[in-house]
Amino acid sequence: MATTAIATPLHPADAVVEARAYRRVTLRLLPFLFACYVVAYLDRVNVGFAKLQMLSDLSMSDTAYGIGAGIFFVGYFLFEVPSNLILHKVGARVWIARIMVTWGILSMLTMFVTGPYTFYLLRFLLGVAEAGFFPGIVLYLTHWYPGSRRAQIISLFMTGVAISGVIGGPLSGLIMTRMAGVAGWAGWQWLFLLEGIPSLVMGVACFLYLPDSVENAAWLPEPERQALMRDLAAEQGGVEHASVFATLRDPRVILYAGISFSFVMGLYGISFWLPQLIRTMGVEDAGRIGLLSGIPSAFAAVFMVLTGWSSDRHRERRWHLVFGAAMGATGLVVAGLFSTSLVIGLIAMSAAMAGSLSNIALFWTLPTAALRGASAAAGIAAINSIGNLAGFLSPYLIGVARDATGSATAGLYVIAVFLLLGAMLVIIATRKAAP
Repeated sequence: MATTAIATPLHPADAVVEARAYRRVTLRLLPFLFACYVVAYLDRVNVGFAKLQMLSDLSMSDTAYGIGAGIFFVGYFLFEVPSNLILHKVGARVWIARIMVTWGILSMLTMFVTGPYTFYLLRFLLGVAEAGFFPGIVLYLTHWYPGSRRAQIISLFMTGVAISGVIGGPLSGLIMTRMAGVAGWAGWQWLFLLEGIPSLVMGVACFLYLPDSVENAAWLPEPERQALMRDLAAEQGGVEHASVFATLRDPRVILYAGISFSFVMGLYGISFWLPQLIRTMGVEDAGRIGLLSGIPSAFAAVFMVLTGWSSDRHRERRWHLVFGAAMGATGLVVAGLFSTSLVIGLIAMSAAMAGSLSNIALFWTLPTAALRGASAAAGIAAINSIGNLAGFLSPYLIGVARDATGSATAGLYVIAVFLLLGAMLVIIATRKAAP
């Protein structure tokens, strides 16, 4: 495990400048990146709400839906590393803008699917278009924040996933109920169209607004710019730099990818199937399903922020991650055991989403502490792309379980096992040095 340089205590006046610099950067960048991620995640998982109508309209099975929901991650996997290497060369401003515009267009085109094969094609292309977005943002944040501040920042950024659920659930339900039949289009078609537009807008805004690095952030006063560059340079001193190919062969990268895969299994198993699971609990109206699906997301948002704050404050990663995995696994098992109880089911799914989401955010403090430069671009992308293959397997398993047994319970139990496996891998990855 790479070591981190020990920081020299700052003069009180320098500490004030440093604190002001991070506050300015956070207020300038984080709300914008957060909004981008809300839009990104909304486009990625709105298919879970579209499922409530489109399967019957297109005569698709649950297994076909699971394949279509998950094939997104095959395209994502294949193009993740190249996309992040391009971002490293051309800068975040240009490349993230390109990503957002192309995925917005493809998300909108999903309204025209006519059956399983066109559904698979557009989901695959959406994955290709979005490849590099999340690891690109994680890489981008390493250009602004040292490792000691990263857990809380990444957690705040990733609350976009939870907030997209809080906003997206009710919004998706509203669109599907109120827009159904307008201009001869189904509610799910309007869902893809209207929720794809914000990606185009944010893509253009990204090109106009986002600075590539501390060095070219004209809005930073020079003393604050120097303070940030000093912190980042100090951290560079204790971190390994390796070639792209050496990074991809690094056993740590493989281990981190296994952890990511295990935790992502939990996240997407919940995200893609939550609307259907709520329906199983006895709720039929799409609007009410949308409102109720916001409850686990709201709880997860609060839990993520508190976990990130606690982890940075105590400079501890391992047991925060183990606790989150155990909490997520317990929630999934309880949700399976009480699959027809709305109250218990929602409490259990809230715990499952909170544990899974907080772990995915906190996990990224591990690889970003060990990788820099081109090796970081390749390593972070490889870890994320392999991890996100779970986004294919997780909804597919639950779809197969539903088709075979009429219930998603068996799939939820399998996903719980993966979360516990992730906890075991965290212990292995951190056994030599506390991250």
